[in-house]
Amino acid sequence: MKIPVSHGWLEAALKEPDGPPRGAAVVCHPHPVYGGTMHTKAVYRVAQALNDAGLVALRFNFRGVGISTGSFDDGIGEEQDLTAALDWLEARYPTLPLVTGGHSFGSRVALSVGALDARVVALFGLGLPVDKSEYDYAFLAETEKPVLVVQGELDEFGPGARVAEEIRPLGPHITLVRIPGSDHFFTNRLDELRDTVRGYYASGPGSRTLAAL
Repeated sequence: MKIPVSHGWLEAALKEPDGPPRGAAVVCHPHPVYGGTMHTKAVYRVAQALNDAGLVALRFNFRGVGISTGSFDDGIGEEQDLTAALDWLEARYPTLPLVTGGHSFGSRVALSVGALDARVVALFGLGLPVDKSEYDYAFLAETEKPVLVVQGELDEFGPGARVAEEIRPLGPHITLVRIPGSDHFFTNRLDELRDTVRGYYASGPGSRTLAAL
């Protein structure tokens, strides 16, 4: 499927849960320059987890990836792509609360856009690359929306302990889950990743936020 945007369209995949949806989520993929796409395993598995928890899950390719038009824009245009995806999702499901999240580069895009967008009620980030100087997540202290962060203990771009140092001082609205033995892409730990995200939105803080709306 294609989502219309100012530069053409975004290639996307949408899946609804088996029962009546409780919310709708957009999942953003890792850095396009390094091979990230909406088909990245962690992105696909998290979309499944969101479906398990009763949410509609939308994955899409940023500009210049797959058959999406345009070209990489250093995060600025990608934030515009996410906003367009949220607009499309809101038009299709006008009564559902929205969630944004992403993996690595996609986490920075999703968290920064979602923190400011009043339509978004909850956020998640996977594999935050905090060791990269250009990725600063301090802005999360300025939102009260519930945030789930899932980090591999052995993540080569931000080990669990390092992410804990960065994230925990930002506020109690952030839940950090560190997965032992996991690298940046959650290799051989995708089931744990799926269980964590499903639990957060099925019965954890994310679920309680959705139920309150």
